[in-house]
Amino acid sequence: MHRYRTHTCGGLRKADSGNTVRLSGWVHRVRDHGGVLFIDLRDHYGLTQVVADPDSAAFKMAEKVRSEWVIRVDGKVRVRPEGTTNPEMPTGEVELYATEIETLSEAKELPVPVFGEPDYPEDLRLQYRFLDLRRETLHKNIMTRLAVIKSIRKRMEAAGFNEFDTPIMTASSPEGARDFLVPSRIHPGKFYALPQAPQQYKQLLMVSGFDRYYQIAPCFRDEDPRADRTTEFYQLDVEMSFVEQEDVFQTMEPILTGVFEEFAGGKTVTKGWPRIPYDEAIAKYGTDKPDLRNPIVMQDVTEHFRGSGFKVFANMIEKDPKVRVWAIPAPKGGSRAFCDRMNGWAQKEGQPGLGYIFWREEEGSAGAGPVAKNVGPERAAAIQKQMSLATGDACFFTAGDPARFYKFAGLARDEVARELKLVDGKAFALCWIVDFPFFEWNED
Repeated sequence: MHRYRTHTCGGLRKADSGNTVRLSGWVHRVRDHGGVLFIDLRDHYGLTQVVADPDSAAFKMAEKVRSEWVIRVDGKVRVRPEGTTNPEMPTGEVELYATEIETLSEAKELPVPVFGEPDYPEDLRLQYRFLDLRRETLHKNIMTRLAVIKSIRKRMEAAGFNEFDTPIMTASSPEGARDFLVPSRIHPGKFYALPQAPQQYKQLLMVSGFDRYYQIAPCFRDEDPRADRTTEFYQLDVEMSFVEQEDVFQTMEPILTGVFEEFAGGKTVTKGWPRIPYDEAIAKYGTDKPDLRNPIVMQDVTEHFRGSGFKVFANMIEKDPKVRVWAIPAPKGGSRAFCDRMNGWAQKEGQPGLGYIFWREEEGSAGAGPVAKNVGPERAAAIQKQMSLATGDACFFTAGDPARFYKFAGLARDEVARELKLVDGKAFALCWIVDFPFFEWNED
């Protein structure tokens, strides 16, 4: 018999009943049920329930083991008693009756428990990262990442791409952030730069005649971390020869759709990605990376406020031809409490507030709220009609130069959807954003 194991902790099944086996792993938890000890033994592959009763030769050792000890267990596989099976575990139909337990490594009291995955401060989790990485969620995330990369490689190679590795120590080149610099030992006073992207090398490959390039490329950018950006990350980097934009779409869309479908966990994935021009994305969603699971679409309602009694907006429109008024619909958000809550949210975001109209049965299409009172019933009804809203709905408004407020409008759109639970959490909604501007105007 092998020194440490004949099977993994995720490999035993009902067909193994009656066999003598050996397992090694970490003690996930220990339970004492009336003198009978149950040990959940864990390794990379899964969990197996180990049983030791007072008649077992391993019972005295089983009484000593604690969480995260590393042990070797010999025993006989048996079917669990009726009513005690666990259908959520691959090994849930069997258990290992222990005949011998050997301690391979003891563990002191844990500063960060592994079982149960309690929420601990990030600094403590990083200090004890070797324990944190034993948690089921993180272990699963890491293995999923590996599986995603494997799937990408398979699909890219099937599409005729070749994977290339490019140098990490390179010369500095203009990119979107600052470089991480590495001093040169043999060239004092000079520095290497870690690549923000493998731009120069992949272009060198393309002009050298290598037709289809891809790389799971490490990128390093010396910038402040954000929700969608970190100092070190990996990206799928792609180049193709003698192609147009449509060729890229036709090649990459099925690859990425297939990867999403493989790992979607039952969620729907967009078939036939919509192609949204940049300007349209900004006007409808307030961002060039819209969450299309959110059904809210913003619209321009400037003309309804031009010359209206709502002087705040009307005066802005009269003085500056760049000023537009955008409307953010809020289906089922037609209550003063919700509108006030959104107004308070806007103020926390550094804005003076959010104008709004909400429609109730009492006022009908004339709407309610300060904006409705000032624009009058006809304009309020026209806004309701344009936005396809009904009784019980609301609409929020932002005004000014869109170049200055579109990001806030996009955040407001997302906040309305979150508050009203409009986002479809059972879907991945993918799209192409096209026709990006080559330049942006700088007022300075």
